[in-house]
Amino acid sequence: MERWQRAMARTDTAPPDDVAMVLATEGAHGPVIHATNRAARLAGATKGARVVDIKAIHPDLRVEYADVAGDKAALERLMLWARRWCPWTVMDGADGLILETTGADHLLGGEVAMLIEMETRLSYLGLSAQLAVAPTWGAAWALARYGPVRAICAGDQIAEMLAPLPIDALRLRGDTLQLLRRLGLKTIGAIAEVPRLALTRRFARSDLTANPLMRLDQAMGDLSEPVASQDAAPRIIAKIRLPEPIQDPTAYLSDLCTDLCAQLAHRGLGCRRLYLSVYRTDGEVNRINAATSAASRDANHLRRLFDDKLERINPGFGFDLITLEADVVEEIALTQHRLDGTADESLPLPHLIDRLSARFGPDAVKRPSLRASHIPERAEMAVPALRSPKDAAAPALRERPIRLLRVPEEVRVLYAVPEGPPVQFIWRRLTHRVTRYAGPERIAPEWWHDRPSTRLRDYFKIEDQSGKRLWLYREGLHGDGRGGDPRWFVHGMFA
Repeated sequence: MERWQRAMARTDTAPPDDVAMVLATEGAHGPVIHATNRAARLAGATKGARVVDIKAIHPDLRVEYADVAGDKAALERLMLWARRWCPWTVMDGADGLILETTGADHLLGGEVAMLIEMETRLSYLGLSAQLAVAPTWGAAWALARYGPVRAICAGDQIAEMLAPLPIDALRLRGDTLQLLRRLGLKTIGAIAEVPRLALTRRFARSDLTANPLMRLDQAMGDLSEPVASQDAAPRIIAKIRLPEPIQDPTAYLSDLCTDLCAQLAHRGLGCRRLYLSVYRTDGEVNRINAATSAASRDANHLRRLFDDKLERINPGFGFDLITLEADVVEEIALTQHRLDGTADESLPLPHLIDRLSARFGPDAVKRPSLRASHIPERAEMAVPALRSPKDAAAPALRERPIRLLRVPEEVRVLYAVPEGPPVQFIWRRLTHRVTRYAGPERIAPEWWHDRPSTRLRDYFKIEDQSGKRLWLYREGLHGDGRGGDPRWFVHGMFA
């Protein structure tokens, strides 16, 4: 919710604080609440509740859909950012982080000072946090969500501090929590007092999220739960330190590209975007970038992408450090162009696209991209050629003309057959007589995009007296209540 509010604040569209606001996701029986603001919580909205139920109580509730994928990506970045306090961090579900601060807290003035600094720095990012320190993952998770503010638990205090917490703090499934409540076990202390043999018999075959005994052992430290820290993406960078300041990096760019491509080849990667940075003697840093349409580790090709960009660098009084960093990398497979192992001397299409984009700008070179739409003019769109292709590989289900008009051209029908194409029509000042036809193929409007008055189309493939094959359609039907007589348009040409 705080991430959504921050995004809306950038465009001055954030709702006032007193407006009840929730973010929703799709559930089994309709949208459910994913996150709430303070006004919505005071109004009774809770996470997991159905939106339709809350709207019945509070009709003024504002509902927006949550960006779950964006939240996950932001949490991954935050996990790496949190390594300023300790070397091992890991994501904990969709809204938590676990930090292994053993041996690092004394560098920050102790555990109390460390928690205060964490909370302060997170507040600078616009994020509120519930923090706790404990010897185990399970105890820290429980105290952060259900314990006192900035709780600190020593090794011999785990049982004492967890005892009054509700059983929700054991990270169990909903059906297991419901069963424990029916048995009268509402706190972690109550579960700890139950004989282990009784719990073992009842939950021996249950998995971890449904086994209160295993979760209790994890929280108490009797069952290990190590922090498997995720490694940061490898930083691939080439550097050249100069004995004295210079004004032009051109002479060193080839060596930088060769070094960078050698690092990429060692890891089996290719570069999609790279940055050339020069560090001036006055402390300023100038940076220029280049991008590729396909992953590449060709040193000569990457070098040529900077031909028309080096003049943008402001050297000032000179610079003594030059770096070339691969910012976006992808896996790349080795290919053999010829049977004798030699390279193909022709210019590959991706290289041509990269050079044209580098010279004329990334938005000047475009390529077609498929879209999920059955409307012909919407099934394809032009996108910058440097954008990573994510088109579906499935072929078109029906035959389409090799040339599609950007704007369908209306024709004047002289005579039409009911439920068939026109016998004669005038298009571009010429009279065309239909000799053969196939169809119709009916295409209905997209009700989620089009207006209610949009009429359906019946497409025909026709051949005229000169052998020209056209793709034309009739817009609307007689008596459909969405306009007058049907209109005819030419939308494309076949070979």
